[in-house]
Amino acid sequence: MFIGAVALSLTLATGPASASQAAAGQTPAAPAPAAQAPAPQVQRPFPTGTKYAFVNIQRIATESAEGKVSTAKVSALNQQKVAELNEKNKALQGAQQKLEAGASVMSPTAAAQLQKEVERMQIDIQRFTEDAQQDVNTLQAQLQEEFQRRLSPVIDAIASEKGLHLLFSVVDSGLVWADPSLDITTEVIQKFDAMAKPAAAASAPKPAPAAAAPKPAPAAPPKPAN
Repeated sequence: MFIGAVALSLTLATGPASASQAAAGQTPAAPAPAAQAPAPQVQRPFPTGTKYAFVNIQRIATESAEGKVSTAKVSALNQQKVAELNEKNKALQGAQQKLEAGASVMSPTAAAQLQKEVERMQIDIQRFTEDAQQDVNTLQAQLQEEFQRRLSPVIDAIASEKGLHLLFSVVDSGLVWADPSLDITTEVIQKFDAMAKPAAAASAPKPAPAAAAPKPAPAAPPKPAN
């Protein structure tokens, strides 16, 4: 049975702003441009009778349908938190500008109250940033565990079909070089995606049955002639 940690590719281009950014009322940096998708790799024939192979778990996480869905979920939550943080930063900037512009005309009491409000908002932003990062990390860990649970049977099945005695992980084993024909990553991705489609179809909500057409009212009996 395949045993090992599966590392999902969920490094985000933009995360919640740091506490120092939040305290200063700075807007998080714009996300980096998306990297171009790697060219599809050609699967070379696996040598007959070979008892060992290797797999690239990172490629599976990046290219498989399951991995892409997980990455999209984390990115969506991340973007939501960043948007909320931006709104808090805007409110903080407005309060700071109001304090700076009106410091000379405000009463000492009003200025002190506004200063306390600015400090409260800074603390709130720092706490929100920490909580948001924790929420993203928690979701990422949950999805990674689910990804590993779904992937392990696929790798087990392929290893059994090929009669393998050893299967190396490129990321974890420190493998420096190997014959590319021993790479079963593409085969794992294809089988993983094929197994995911029936599961997705089974879990999809079924459409509600169409309402039956109304039956025509029975014709009235003819009246007897007088």
